[in-house]
Amino acid sequence: MILPIAVALCNPEVAHTPLSGWPRRHAPRSVATMQLALIAVAGAAGALLRYGVGRAVQPETFPAATLTVNVTGSFAIGFLATFLAERTGMPAELRTALLVGLLGSYTTFSTFSLETLRLAQDGEWTYATLNVLLSVTGALAAVWVGQTLARQ
Repeated sequence: MILPIAVALCNPEVAHTPLSGWPRRHAPRSVATMQLALIAVAGAAGALLRYGVGRAVQPETFPAATLTVNVTGSFAIGFLATFLAERTGMPAELRTALLVGLLGSYTTFSTFSLETLRLAQDGEWTYATLNVLLSVTGALAAVWVGQTLARQ
C-alpha cells in the first residue's frame, strides 16, 4: 500500500485507474514532494524493522530491545552518514530518506526516555542507571565505530 503511494507521488507520469478517483495525468511533482515520499517509505520500513527487533528481543525486566535498537541504529547512522557522503554519489534526497526516514523511525530514544523514567518510578534505580549508561555510551561508541569503518 505504501509503495504505490510513494511511486505516485514521485512519478508524475503514473496513470491511475478511474476507480481511485485520481486524474489519469498529474502535474509534475516538486522535489520536496518526492523527498517527503521517500522519507515516508523509508520511515515505514524503519518502523517495521524496529517492531521486528522488539519482537525478537523481549526481556522481562531490562529494556534490551530498545538498547539494541539504539546502539545498532547509532552504528548505522554513523556508518551510513559518513560512507554515503564520502564514498558514494548517492543523491542527497536518498541519503536523507535513509538517515531521517529509515533510521529516524528505527531508533527509539523517545522510548528509551520513557522506559528509563518508568524504571526509576518503579524504584528500579539500578536498571534505570544501567539503561542510561549503556545506551548513551553504547550509542556514542557505535557511531564512532561506524564512522571509522566507513572511512577505511
